[in-house]
This record gives sequence, C-alpha cells and structure tokens, in this order.
Amino acid sequence: MTKARSRRQDRPEVILDAAESLMRRSGERVLTIDAVAAEAGLSKGGVLHHYASKDALITALAARKVARMRAGIAENLAVQPPGPAALPLAVLAQARDLYADECGFPDALLIAATGNAEAVAGFREFLAERLSQMGAIEGRPGAGAALVFSILGLMLSRSLGFHRLDGPELARLFDALDAQARNLAAEPDASRSA
Repeated sequence: MTKARSRRQDRPEVILDAAESLMRRSGERVLTIDAVAAEAGLSKGGVLHHYASKDALITALAARKVARMRAGIAENLAVQPPGPAALPLAVLAQARDLYADECGFPDALLIAATGNAEAVAGFREFLAERLSQMGAIEGRPGAGAALVFSILGLMLSRSLGFHRLDGPELARLFDALDAQARNLAAEPDASRSA
C-alpha cells in the first residue's frame, strides 16, 4: 500500500480527531465542516467526502465515543475480581474515568448529539445494553437499573452544568455508588422472601 493511499484511509480518523479537538477546546458551537477541515489540514471537500454533513460527523463522533465506552467497560471488567459485582464495578469504573475527563469533549458531544436522531440512537442502544446486562446479574429487581440511572444522572447533570463535584464530595459519591455496585448481586430480593 502506498503512503498516499494509507493517508487517505486514515482520513476519517484524522477528521474525527480534529472535530474532537475542536470540541474539547471550544465546545459544540464551533463544530462546522470548515472548522474541522482547517483543524485537520484538509479541504472542505475532503471532509465532505467522508462525512456529508455536520450531522454525519456528529453521528460518527457519537459512534466512536460509544465504542470507546464499550472498550473501557471491557478493560475495567477484565481487572475486576470474578463474581456478580464485576460488571457493576466495571461500569462504575468507566463512569469515573469519563467523569474525570476534564477536557470537555464528552459534554460537548452529548450536547451536539441531542439534536441528531442517529447519534441519540447510538447512545440509547448503549444504555439499553447496560440496563439489560445489569438486569441479568442483579439480586434485586430494579437495583441494576437504579445504579445505571444514578451514574447517568451524575454524568448528565455535569454535562448540563448543573454541578461540578470535586474532591471529597465527588469521592464520597463514587464510594457510595461503589458500595451499591458491590452489594447489587449480594443482597437478596426482599419481595422473594416475603
């Protein structure tokens, strides 16, 4: 494969990297095809060849983010002790990592994606997978969903600027979620014993 052909095949990733870089620095409002082209060192036509519109670009960014979240959960799962708490702890560890991302891209992407049905569909599918997986391991009906929605509420409220928890306050919150994750499968369903 020639060097020029290899560079052309890498262009979709270069374009997505440029878009992500722009959003990290300045938020979702600066995401235009022209700005992405300039950031990537490509022509506008070069960007449009791979992503026919801003919506297509946002959809691709969202798909890449979901793939990274799935990979992060899988990596975190691989280091958990085996048992029913492994998946909840891996999901929580990925949420900690995402919350610690101080560069603003997850927030900007989420805000940009809200107006894009395809991008939102990718996030919905990811959430449905987490809820299904957590429901399959939980010891009490609804406990896994409660953990997932607790994490989601924390992330969304940060993205929307409702809060910015730091230091001991954030540590206490994540410790409480960690305890909930550890107890998820350990606690018997009270309705079954009644």
